[in-house]
Amino acid sequence: MDQSNEERQMLIGKKLYNAICRFDHDNAAREEYYRIMDTEFEKNGQRSTIREQILRVYSMLFCDDLGAEAGNVAGPDEVEATADRLYIGTAGFDPDHWYRMKYRFPVIDEDNYDRFAALVISDLKAGPLHDSVRNDGNMLLVGELNPLSMTEEERRNQKLRAADLG
Repeated sequence: MDQSNEERQMLIGKKLYNAICRFDHDNAAREEYYRIMDTEFEKNGQRSTIREQILRVYSMLFCDDLGAEAGNVAGPDEVEATADRLYIGTAGFDPDHWYRMKYRFPVIDEDNYDRFAALVISDLKAGPLHDSVRNDGNMLLVGELNPLSMTEEERRNQKLRAADLG
């Protein structure tokens, strides 16, 4: 089924975010996740899926310094390499600030990299992070490569930039 741009944008919202959050515990949520992610559309004569669109946006926002070419989709290696760079509000190593820990993605691999990317993008568009940005000024921050190998002080002083879908 072809989707208009507005319909596609609606799919990458609260329903997708909620389906991902309940994915591990609810069969209906898993079905909803796969239904949304596999939705096909045509843009500029090219057929694509919501999954591919999300992975392109993820690549554009978070993988630019990994040498990703514009328009390419992020793969498991790119998502895994960037997941530890995402912080909510301030750089830190605790579950309240480290995006990957907060959402319990201890391993990012072939099985779940697209789900992690979809979580980040749907959270920015319509999840609690979106609301937090609007109401509290909390942002999704992107840190430098390899924050796990940094000392606590280096992590606090790293160069950060805000990720924004607005």
